[in-house]
Amino acid sequence: MSKRGLGKGLDALIPETEKSAKKSSDINEQEQVKEVIKEVVKEVIKEVETVDINKIEPNINQPRKAFDEDSMHELADSIRQHGLIEPLIVKKANEDFYSIIAGERRWRAARIAGLKDIPVIVKDYNNQQIMEIALIENLQREDLNPIEEAEAFKRLIDEFHLKQDEVAERVCKSRVAVTNSLRLLKLDERVRDMIIEDKIKSGHARALLAIENGDEQYNAAIKIFDEKLSVRETERLVKTIINAKEEKKKTEEGNENKQEELIFKKYEEKLKLVMGTKVNINRKSGGKGKIEIEYYSPDEFERIIEIMSNIN
Repeated sequence: MSKRGLGKGLDALIPETEKSAKKSSDINEQEQVKEVIKEVVKEVIKEVETVDINKIEPNINQPRKAFDEDSMHELADSIRQHGLIEPLIVKKANEDFYSIIAGERRWRAARIAGLKDIPVIVKDYNNQQIMEIALIENLQREDLNPIEEAEAFKRLIDEFHLKQDEVAERVCKSRVAVTNSLRLLKLDERVRDMIIEDKIKSGHARALLAIENGDEQYNAAIKIFDEKLSVRETERLVKTIINAKEEKKKTEEGNENKQEELIFKKYEEKLKLVMGTKVNINRKSGGKGKIEIEYYSPDEFERIIEIMSNIN
């Protein structure tokens, strides 16, 4: 009598023929997946061309403006050792030249590495698509500094008439993130340069937006850099600056009001001397007000009218 499959798990209850069929089915599925992958790879390889590196030029509308020299030379060393593994995406600029859509950093490093020919995939994209692809590639690689990112968003809005939520959707960011990024362009140019140079962070910069005066913004940014302030400390600094400014404004306005009061008091005294009776000047907002001249009898009223009639 054959032993039963108790204690051997589910496989012991499945007949050998079924197990063989299942195994064969799994193998067939794996083979199908492999074949699909091979076909995809073939299609990608078909698109790859080898082009003279001197016939490739950078995209003048590339969102990224700053390239770190140290990391560029590290990439060049890797390219010398392993070659350029990832092709550039380019567009035909004219009969002889190509313009880079994505991969300018790799192109620059390949030039440093001394490559003569590099792999490319040629695509026929319009200007908006090129801008979006270049922006998305840099965002995914975290290659853009905050100002470059903000300027790229602004170009999509200004040149291609996209709304902020449309930009957000295309670059896979929230609308709030795009809005906050664009706000950085309102900063003083010197402060924007400090962000580009990584002397202060976006969080510091957003706090500085509450300061309207450019010189005050820049002086605060210098203090942040010199004293290595955190974002929370920066927020407190900005609040202190704004409060001090408001207090100064109140003091100045108070002094101006006192000075005006003294001037109008002098006018009242002059009018009293001319009219020979009590005169009040009541001032209102917006430069308005009224002059009150008091009289105590019909005769005094006639006298005041006569004085006013004789004034030339």
